Amino acid sequence: MKPLTETNSMNRTVVQAACIAAATSLIAGCAPAATIAVEEAPLDRSVMPAPGPEPEVDFPGVRRSTLSNGLTVWVVERPEVPLVTAQLLFEAGARMDPPGQSGLSSLTAEMLTEGTTTRSATEIADEIDFLAANLSAGVGRETAVVTLTTLARNVEPALELFTDIVANPSFDEDEWARVRDQRLVSLLQALDQPATIASQEFARIVFGLEHPYGRPVQGTTESVSDITPTELREFHRTYYRPAEAHLIVVGAVETDDLVQQLETHFSAWLGSAPPAPAGPADPPPAPTTQIYLIDKPGAAQSQIRIGHVGVDRMHEDYFPLLALNSILGGQFSSRINLNLREDKGYTYGASSSFQMGRIAGPFVAGAGVQTAVTMESIVEFMRELKEIRDQRPATPEEVEFATTSIIRQEPLTLQTNAQIAARVQDLIRYDLPLDYFDEYSDRVAEVSVAEVNRAAREHLRPGQFAIVVVGDRATIEQNVRTLPYPVEIVAIEGQAEPVTERQEV
Repeated sequence: MKPLTETNSMNRTVVQAACIAAATSLIAGCAPAATIAVEEAPLDRSVMPAPGPEPEVDFPGVRRSTLSNGLTVWVVERPEVPLVTAQLLFEAGARMDPPGQSGLSSLTAEMLTEGTTTRSATEIADEIDFLAANLSAGVGRETAVVTLTTLARNVEPALELFTDIVANPSFDEDEWARVRDQRLVSLLQALDQPATIASQEFARIVFGLEHPYGRPVQGTTESVSDITPTELREFHRTYYRPAEAHLIVVGAVETDDLVQQLETHFSAWLGSAPPAPAGPADPPPAPTTQIYLIDKPGAAQSQIRIGHVGVDRMHEDYFPLLALNSILGGQFSSRINLNLREDKGYTYGASSSFQMGRIAGPFVAGAGVQTAVTMESIVEFMRELKEIRDQRPATPEEVEFATTSIIRQEPLTLQTNAQIAARVQDLIRYDLPLDYFDEYSDRVAEVSVAEVNRAAREHLRPGQFAIVVVGDRATIEQNVRTLPYPVEIVAIEGQAEPVTERQEV
């Protein structure tokens, strides 16, 4: 007698053979077995497949209305997705931080979910879990955003909670002490992160501490330590008002019903428009390109940031600059990345960007590179930044590839409720027409080679770059000083050197 396992195995083999025979007979129409020859065209792997047609992007319709308290509501209906995302946008970003109080806007936003006049922080957390929702608040340099994501069937109770945390935060002393201590710890940890140090010092050097883009959004240990609950309440009272605020709702909602619900929940929340921010003075251009070296003893990599003040989002060269940056450092196949990563092997990745806001943000190129090739990496960065505007301008092939890539990526930016809400934020922040994104791809496709090269000449200024390097000074300084740029040794918070030491070659 065969073992049971062997018998089962034999039975499975017989059944499989029978199934294959039956399938073969069915396919052949019960005709005698025959060999079917299928000819396949040879695949030439040396030739890149031709691209498919460019995708058509249909930006969803946006309906706009205003509640009785002055809150503007923007609704995008997506009934096919049983989720709803709501984003409440305020003119309450880091740009509004008073002098010497950087981090105030960020901490005010963080404290919104830490208790209201009717709910404790624990009760808020429990209610969020019960509703299977996500609730968060954060700030950028210009605006603050409170975000709610919930199931469509839970919109009504979720909106009630959403309204409460926005309109009635308590800024409890105990909760504030915990949040403040957590922020102080994170700021101290950031002092051990070369990439964070490089980005913050680059902003400070390029814009200066008097400019809102030059101050750290998260604050400093000194400024955060001095903030009190009274100042948090005052900031909230001043800037978290319905007039001039915007509520974006995307998902499985019906606009008319939603507006009625919002009127019910938000009607008691009142307040006139907050004070408009004063326009900051433009930072003076640097007289010459200069290296700022920040010591990070024992660092295995050097973090490099190179750039200067760029342009604002509404600049007439927005679309040519998109294509230019894509060619220069905005994608994997960009010149900077192919040079420093693929050709030289100095880094895992190098990139560049024009960071545009309502006011001119920075142009910055950067990477984390091997310590031993810090000087060589700066040379290659500067080579690419100079050549694209002078000796080796963008080619027609590069411009076509860049614009096509931007157009083909556009549908990927409209897949989720949050992504669509982010695009509506752009409409609001930059006062764009509602049909702006319907024509976006066409505007990109119209960019010419001449426009890209003119933008490179006008908006890249290699003679006025700030070059910030965070690395092991003992290892890299000697080589860095062989470059034809002045070198300034910069001490930062938490380092032994209390002042800036300037040395030139």
